[in-house]
Amino acid sequence: EINVLLVMSVKPGKGGQKFIESTIDKIKEAKEVIGNLNTEIEVDGGINLENAKYVKEAGATIAVSGTGIISSKDYKYTIRNMK
Repeated sequence: EINVLLVMSVKPGKGGQKFIESTIDKIKEAKEVIGNLNTEIEVDGGINLENAKYVKEAGATIAVSGTGIISSKDYKYTIRNMK
């Protein structure tokens, strides 16, 4: 049984990296395999206002954003709009 599947969208180890675009296809594939199970798909790395929507549309249920929030001028606005 898998509760959470973590998909890394950058190379682990350093903040501020650019989102790897091919991750979207990996999320979609994971969603297909998981189907209707109650498994969360978490995506970590390079999440920002520009790509959060695509990550969610692909099937991710959890998005981890560090630099995408910290580097913004308005944290509340950024978080609200990423949701």
